[in-house]
Amino acid sequence: MPKAFEFKQCVTILKSTGKKAKNLRELKDVLAVVSDGAIAHHTFQYFLKGHILEYTNDFAHWAGESIEERSLAERLSNIDPYDYAAVQDLRGDLTRAIDDYLTQFPEPRDALPGDEFYFNETVILVFPAGVRAKNLAEFLMAMKYTEGSTLYYHFYDARARLGNKADDFSQWLEEGLEKPEVARRIRAIDPFMHNLESIRERIVEAVEKEVKRDMESAGVPQ
Repeated sequence: MPKAFEFKQCVTILKSTGKKAKNLRELKDVLAVVSDGAIAHHTFQYFLKGHILEYTNDFAHWAGESIEERSLAERLSNIDPYDYAAVQDLRGDLTRAIDDYLTQFPEPRDALPGDEFYFNETVILVFPAGVRAKNLAEFLMAMKYTEGSTLYYHFYDARARLGNKADDFSQWLEEGLEKPEVARRIRAIDPFMHNLESIRERIVEAVEKEVKRDMESAGVPQ
């Protein structure tokens, strides 16, 4: 009997660091000294906030929308936080990207008052959602109705926890239910190209195909 998948929820408590930047030079200077938690908040947790999909982190979002430095925003968006084993390494590449840009464009514009970049960090609290799945059908039903914070925790946050580009869903499906093909399809979903609801739709679609295939193999009428 496979171990049941326990769905979990997460809630975030926002904390201000008291630091802000009105231009790229100030942004680079604060990036160098701000806490690892602040870096994580503005990168790993970007998709929990329902932001514009054109960007993949708050730094790129601010560069593109608030100070209209589009080419820098594109470069910052190409930095995948899940490629880094340590936040310090991620911090280094973010800082270098801004530094390189300033070498080419040494007089960056200031953000308008109120549009400065405010550095924050979050405390994440994780607790059981009260839903368990023992098989594929139960997993499918839970996926259709689970909250967005649950999707974020198991699909995005898991990448940092597991450190292998996997997510909790695909790992359980592959190891717990021995469903490597549906796990592969879920693992292939680009986390930077979809919002949480779009990711839900793609996971549900992949699992529904597997359920249908299982029913056909068992000779169950559709």
